[in-house]
Amino acid sequence: MRLLVTRPEPDNERTAALLRAGRHNVVLAPLLLIEAVPGADLGAPPWAAILITSANGARALVNHPRRGELLALPVFAVGDSSSEAARAAGFADVSSAGGNAEDLARLAAGRFAGSPPPLLYLAGEDRTGNLAGALAARGLSVRTVAIYRAAKADRLPPDARTALEQGRIDGVLHFSQRSVEAYVECGRDVLGAALKPVHYCLSARAAEPLKAAGATQILVAPQPDEASLLALVTPKVTPMP
Repeated sequence: MRLLVTRPEPDNERTAALLRAGRHNVVLAPLLLIEAVPGADLGAPPWAAILITSANGARALVNHPRRGELLALPVFAVGDSSSEAARAAGFADVSSAGGNAEDLARLAAGRFAGSPPPLLYLAGEDRTGNLAGALAARGLSVRTVAIYRAAKADRLPPDARTALEQGRIDGVLHFSQRSVEAYVECGRDVLGAALKPVHYCLSARAAEPLKAAGATQILVAPQPDEASLLALVTPKVTPMP
C-alpha cells in the first residue's frame, strides 16, 4: 500500500520503518512539531509518582534542570511507547497501563492506598480526556504540569500534497486528534483528495475531525496503541522491541 504517516518526529520515522518492513511505500508528513516548555514549573515535592500519557512527556524532561530529583520516583505510563521513552530518560521503575487515561488512573490507584502525596503528571499543553478527574474518583490528587507543546504545521509537505493530488496515497495513519485537525486544516485547499484515502485512526476521538470534514473511509484501532493501529493496515506489522 501507499501510506501517508502524520505523527511528529521522531515517532514518524519509527512508524515508517515498521511499515516499510511490511513492504508498504511510505510518505512522511509530520504535522505537529513537539517542543519542550522552557522552565516548566514542576512545583514542590514530595510526589508519589510520575504520570505520562505520551512519550513526549518523558522526552521533554530529559533537559529539564530538575530531572535528577525525579529519577528515583516510579513512573506510570499510558502505554508501551511512553514506557520505553521513560526508561530512555533514565527511570528504572516504569509500569505501563497498556491502554488509555482511565487505565492509567486504575493502574496508579492499584499501587497507592490511603492518602499518598500528589502524583506529578507531565502533560502537554493541549490534551484530551480528564486524567485528574479519573484519579480524583479513586482518591488520588495530581499536579498537572505542561512540560511540552505541539505546534501545528501550516502546510502539507510538498511531496505529500502532490501524492494526495495525484491519487498516489491509499491510506493515511493518524495518531491524535490534534494531528488530524492539522491534517484537515493543512489540506483544506485539496480537501477532496485529502479525504479520499482510507484513514486509520488511533481512537474514535482522533477520527472526529475527519468525520466532521466528510471523510467516509475511517478505520479506528480497537485499542489506542501503535500495534493495534498498524494491525489495521497489515496484521504482520508489529512495533520493534
